[in-house]
Amino acid sequence: MMSVDYSKLKSGMSTYMKAVSEDYETVVVTRKGEGGNVVIINEDAFNNLIENTYIRADSANFSWLIESKKQLEEGKAQEVQEVKEP
Repeated sequence: MMSVDYSKLKSGMSTYMKAVSEDYETVVVTRKGEGGNVVIINEDAFNNLIENTYIRADSANFSWLIESKKQLEEGKAQEVQEVKEP
């Protein structure tokens, strides 16, 4: 995780954007007196956070997912053949 103030971000925008997009670096942009800091993250990382938030929001769904993972790790999974339409 990097921390940079707003003026440094402005002057080195392409460098920071490259670090975020290619290296999955997280950049915290510090701001004084303007309502708090801002975080810049890679789009894939953002989508992952949103997906995890959605999955964990429904406790029954999350419990089912954890149980399924446990069964898979215990070798209780079964392969299912895909049924193809004629």
